[in-house]
Amino acid sequence: MEKFDHSYLKMAAIWAQNSYCKRRQVGALIVKDRMIISDGYNGTPSGFENICEDENGVTKPYVLHAEANAITKVAKSGNSSQGSTLYVTASPCLECAKLIIQAGITRVVYRDEYRLTDGVDLLRKAGIEVEKVD
Repeated sequence: MEKFDHSYLKMAAIWAQNSYCKRRQVGALIVKDRMIISDGYNGTPSGFENICEDENGVTKPYVLHAEANAITKVAKSGNSSQGSTLYVTASPCLECAKLIIQAGITRVVYRDEYRLTDGVDLLRKAGIEVEKVD
């Protein structure tokens, strides 16, 4: 564990509070050379109403995960996430794991375990350092 892991995870948790999702609020930060280069939280794409669940409480299929929002945001910014660390409040799903690999992120630190472990398994298989921090 690195010195600032707890602090960045706390910041990701605060960022998660910006999410309009009711079922679960997730926050993510991408940090490189001790600088936050991107942030994200789960929610609907730009231009959509900020309602994540349908009338039955089921998450809408087009809701973006916090990691996907942070990765696409860094892509727009012109920064590079190559060699960075992703801090996220919930362990990444399989789809986000693929994005993390392709974005060149080399370390993932998360707080809460997601019910499926296939995302974390894929990250480890790709040689990405994955750490759960309480």
